[in-house]
Amino acid sequence: MADLCDVADGLIEQQLAIALDRHHAQRPTGAGALECEDCGDPIPAPRRAALPGCVTCVDCQGLRERRR
Repeated sequence: MADLCDVADGLIEQQLAIALDRHHAQRPTGAGALECEDCGDPIPAPRRAALPGCVTCVDCQGLRERRR
């Protein structure tokens, strides 16, 4: 029984690693926008530094996520 558990653990770890790689590959890169593409307000430098490639302010991003 322990062997089956070890195999299952190995498969779970492998699938998690693949999922994380895909997630990181989809993250935007680059400087991002200085102004929000939805409302036109400036995007603060700390947000641009924390989330490279962002194109929306926090409020507009929240609206986008709630609409999904």
